[in-house]
Amino acid sequence: MASSAPPTSPIILPTAQELAVKNALSHPRISTYEAATTVLPPVRGALELYDWNAQVSAAFLAPLHLCEVVIRNTVADAIAAVYGPLWPWHAGFTAWLPDSGKWKMKSHLQNLASSMPAATTTTGKLIPEVNFIFWEKMFTARFDGHLWMNHLRTVMPNLHPAWTVQQARAKINQDLFKIRSLRNRIAHHEPIFSRNLADELATIKELIRFRCAHTAAWMDARQQVSAVLKNRPV
Repeated sequence: MASSAPPTSPIILPTAQELAVKNALSHPRISTYEAATTVLPPVRGALELYDWNAQVSAAFLAPLHLCEVVIRNTVADAIAAVYGPLWPWHAGFTAWLPDSGKWKMKSHLQNLASSMPAATTTTGKLIPEVNFIFWEKMFTARFDGHLWMNHLRTVMPNLHPAWTVQQARAKINQDLFKIRSLRNRIAHHEPIFSRNLADELATIKELIRFRCAHTAAWMDARQQVSAVLKNRPV
C-alpha cells in the first residue's frame, strides 16, 4: 500500500503593493524583518513587523522625552548646588570635565557656552542644547567626590535606601546608556523589535521615579508603549 504524501501548503505570493513597498524601503532593510517572521509570504509578515516596529518606536518618544528632561534637570540641579546657577560658564566646573576619548564633554559644553554667552542667554535655554550623552557621562565615578556624594540623594530622593551612592550612581549610568541606545536606534529608524522593550519601558519609569514618583506615575498612565507591545503581529 502506497503511503500518501503529506499535504502541501498553498503557495501564497506577495501582492504587487507589498513588493512595491519592499522595494521602496529597500531589500536589505526588509530582509532583517523577513528573517524574524513566520508569516507567509515572508514579505507580508516583514511589512507587518516593520509597521509595528515603527508604531512602538513612535510610542516610546513620549516616555523618552520625559526621561531625558527629568534627567537633565536632575543633573543641572546637582551642579548648580555646587557651582551656582551659571554653572555652564563656571571655569571651576568645566575644569572637572574630561576632554579626551571619542566624546569630549569639556569641548561640547564650552562650545555651547561660548556660542550662548551668559550675558545674552540663560542656563535654562542652554540646557536643552546639551547632548544626552553629556548627562549620561555625568553619572561616572569621576564626579562622585565633589558632586554625587553630597547631592545624589537630594536630587533623586527615591533611590533605594540600601544602595550606596556609588551603587546608585553606577546603576543610573548603566540605565542611561541602555536608554540612549534605544533612543538612538529609534532616531535612526532602526529595528528595535528584538530588544526587551517592556524592560526598557520599566527602566525609563524607574529613572523618572528616582527623581519624582508623581511624575513617573503620570507618565505611566499616559504612555502608549504597553498597548502597542500587546499587538505585536509576529
